Amino acid sequence: MIDKNKLEDMLIRHEGLKLKAYRCTAGKLTIGIGRNLDDNGITEAEARMMLQYDIQVAKVRLVKYKWYVDLNDARKDVIVDMVFNLGLPRFLGFKKTIKFLEAQDYAGAAEEILDSEWASQVGEERSLELSAMLLTGKYVAR
Repeated sequence: MIDKNKLEDMLIRHEGLKLKAYRCTAGKLTIGIGRNLDDNGITEAEARMMLQYDIQVAKVRLVKYKWYVDLNDARKDVIVDMVFNLGLPRFLGFKKTIKFLEAQDYAGAAEEILDSEWASQVGEERSLELSAMLLTGKYVAR
């Protein structure tokens, strides 16, 4: 019987380790160490693990901005939600929103995100929820 580490090493050697999705020789969308996404997808646990990692990455990138650090938790989560959706570079393009956040003008920031192309792209429900959270500093009851 092959021990776990030897088996993992062998599979990595045979399958390769790809950190971005690619098409395998059978034409299947694949990632990691031979994970066939077309046929197998991922589990909910794996999706949640990736989400937790992505949230941490967003927060680590945002803590260098004083306007973010000074926000309460609900408002911070609005920014993380938007960064998760847009990526940090695109979110930083929301210059007026950030100016309002720096001035602690949450009504202005809330209005500004609603008056963006992003709001129409993500839909009314998401944009209204996030805008309300910016305005009030509280989670919207669901």
